[in-house]
Amino acid sequence: MELNIGISSDDREAIASGLARLLADSYTLYMKTQNYHWNVEGPMFNTLHLMFEGHYTELATAVDEIAERIRALGVKAPGSYSEFARLASVEEAKGGESAEEMIRQLVIGQETVARTAREIFPAAEKASDEPTADLLTQRIQSHEKNAWMLRSMLA
Repeated sequence: MELNIGISSDDREAIASGLARLLADSYTLYMKTQNYHWNVEGPMFNTLHLMFEGHYTELATAVDEIAERIRALGVKAPGSYSEFARLASVEEAKGGESAEEMIRQLVIGQETVARTAREIFPAAEKASDEPTADLLTQRIQSHEKNAWMLRSMLA
């Protein structure tokens, strides 16, 4: 059955393409954050272990919401490591990072995902795609707040 939600096929494809990049960035940041949760060491262990768990738990919900929005637009959501690696701007964890370097890398990751979400706005606004704009607003707000909180630990 043909999809008719008031957004043209071309606009849906453009929006979904941006959301696919957001999904890849979010999933990569999720994995990186969970990696750091498992491997953090040092005097800030408990604080960082709990903070990282909160971040990756929230990201797990976010990746599902992003993928479901792509599907609602009638496009297949990417879902493999190879697709995510091709689409993502967030770098994977290298391994062996100090607690302070983990924080730095997560600030960079949070800011990267916020920028990716922000880049999708013009396509969503052009198509009057309020649900996507709302999702993007929520994602930007979350990533900017997380980046601020992480950055505050480096002062």
